Amino acid sequence: MSKEIFEALYTLEKEKGISIDYMFEKIKKAIITACKNNYDGNDNVIIDINEKTFSFNVRLIKIVSQEVKNRGKEISLEEARSIDPNASIGQEIAIELETKDFGRIAAQTARNIIRQGIKDGERSLITQEFQNKKHEIVSALIERIDEKNGALTLRIGKAESILPKPEQIGNEVLKEGNHIKVYVSDVKDTEKGPKIMVSRSHADFVRKLFENEVPEISSGVVNIKAVAREAGSRTKLAVYSNDINVDAMGSCIGNHGSRINIIIEELGGEKIDIIEYNEDPEKFISAALAPAEVTRVALIESESKTCIATVPDHQLSLAIGNRGQNVRLAARLTGYKIDIKPESGFYNDN
Repeated sequence: MSKEIFEALYTLEKEKGISIDYMFEKIKKAIITACKNNYDGNDNVIIDINEKTFSFNVRLIKIVSQEVKNRGKEISLEEARSIDPNASIGQEIAIELETKDFGRIAAQTARNIIRQGIKDGERSLITQEFQNKKHEIVSALIERIDEKNGALTLRIGKAESILPKPEQIGNEVLKEGNHIKVYVSDVKDTEKGPKIMVSRSHADFVRKLFENEVPEISSGVVNIKAVAREAGSRTKLAVYSNDINVDAMGSCIGNHGSRINIIIEELGGEKIDIIEYNEDPEKFISAALAPAEVTRVALIESESKTCIATVPDHQLSLAIGNRGQNVRLAARLTGYKIDIKPESGFYNDN
């Protein structure tokens, strides 16, 4: 093995981040495969690679036989004693091979395996990199926009990903060349390489935006207990403070709305309701129906996680929300099925 090949492998390690030991293992496998193909299936090979002298030594193990029937695996006593004068029948003997003995087939085999090794190594590095970024927010470059289905082809570091239309936020207008933030929801290792699943409509995208923007959340002083979201329209976020001296809602909103406004801008104007989490389900449900005022919440004992929330008549439409959105998000946030009832007991459709 020439000095140039060693230097090429070192360059590969530096530029691609693929371990030199990993590549040596691929080369060894290529040599073993070549021996097996050229010596009647004999893959009993000893390979020594010397990085200091830029050389490698290959020895094929054969059995000393009285009558040689398989020249790939056996050697005559006479030939064996030319290598080791003390050789005897039945003994294993190592025969040093010349590089030229591998021929064109061996060289091609080595090239193919090394080439595949590079691909596998790069794929492994990308998969490992994104496994570490799973459930995190990353920056992505929009390379292409599919005019038919609106899907975006994204470049995230060395990897490529697709952001389908349903994973985008409402009707946000994005252009090729834009940098956007996306949430890595999952990473799958497939035969074609790592498949990185990303989203901007996922509820945890909002959760992570708050974690990144609010120090009290990232430090653990304030916890996000639940998130309910209809991307591009509205999100409800339930938060709780572990320190009585720290206001959970105030921390998320920031001074004069400085923190929450940054997140709203990232979400294209999506409305965000910050809710104070309470272990008392009645109080939590009442808060979750904000901005509506709730007079009373009654849990229905006979049914699992079902309640009736009573509101002033003039607050009924606000509690239900446009097309039922407010009560729907409150139900997702709390985990309760919520029936809204006006104080008068009469529903007015006008």
